[in-house]
Formats: sequence, structure tokens, C-alpha cells
Amino acid sequence: MGRLPATEILGVRKGAWTQEEDVLLRKCIEEHGEGKWRHVPLRAGLNRCRKSCRLRWLNYLRPNLKRGRSAKTKWI
Repeated sequence: MGRLPATEILGVRKGAWTQEEDVLLRKCIEEHGEGKWRHVPLRAGLNRCRKSCRLRWLNYLRPNLKRGRSAKTKWI
């Protein structure tokens, strides 16, 4: 038998993020900055694990995130 995942132990929410959760995460990062992801869910009032918050920020919410195709790719 293995360990239970943190999501089951802590009872944190899994699945798609809501717009309200995105707003709370953005406000928390603006106020406290990036890093110290252990504190982010509590400070933001989110029922998410720290890894989920970090990945949401890095992959979807960062202001300098570039989307779409790279200018370096050429289609032949």
C-alpha cells in the first residue's frame, strides 16, 4: 500500500479552475510576489494545493506569458 495523495489528505479541490479562483491567485501574487508557494493557498483563500497554484500561475496567469506559435517556427 502506498501513501494517499495530498489532495485526499487535505481535502483540496481538484479539476478546472474558476474565474474567481484565478482572480484570488492573481491578487495574492500581486500583493506578496512569486515564490513561497507553500503560503499562497492560505493567503489567497484558495482550497488548492501549492503545486496547483504554482502551475496555474506559471502556465496560464503570468503577465509575460507568450501564447501561440513562436516566431522562429517556419512552415514549409
